[in-house]
Amino acid sequence: MQEIITTILFLFAVIDPFGSVPVYLEATKSFDLAEKKKIAMRASVVAFFILLFFIVIGQFILEGMKVSLDAFQISGGVILFLFALTMIFGEGKPSSEKESIKDYKHVTIFPIAIPSIASPGAIMAVVLMTDNHIYTIQQQIITSILVLLVIGITCVFLLGANHIQKRIGEYGISVISKVMGLILAAYAVQSILMGLKSFFVVLK
Repeated sequence: MQEIITTILFLFAVIDPFGSVPVYLEATKSFDLAEKKKIAMRASVVAFFILLFFIVIGQFILEGMKVSLDAFQISGGVILFLFALTMIFGEGKPSSEKESIKDYKHVTIFPIAIPSIASPGAIMAVVLMTDNHIYTIQQQIITSILVLLVIGITCVFLLGANHIQKRIGEYGISVISKVMGLILAAYAVQSILMGLKSFFVVLK
């Protein structure tokens, strides 16, 4: 149970549902309420299938390129750490992604589904969390279900985005994103240390 809770908290940090709220509000400002709800649900479904795609074949792609697990774990940890730093010290996920909105007719895919929900950090994380050499099929299925759960929570946040923004404001959302960045940074460092430890054990 503790492992499941830890996984949920990590997925919550890397997917960052709160951080997607301002992006969603900006991207859907020209739509009516009914269309906004459809966009929220469609974007969540698309984001889940993007992450599921990488859960299923992400590792096969890496192995086909002859990239070792240790190298991927270390590089993945570095990328996650850099991603966390942008959440902590940067302008923030919402600001950077809101500026990239160009076409309001295709906001479901970009920027809401990707890179706001299914971010590069989230993609890297789910590949690391479903490594075939470490985790059983049952564990990978549980992780996939937990990803679906967090995406579902994200969808709920998007559906209630206007209410959330009124309650805590963009400043509150920014603070929460930075806290999530701290959690993600800690996990990233742990991933790097585990990769280095495994590498040096192999050398011995």
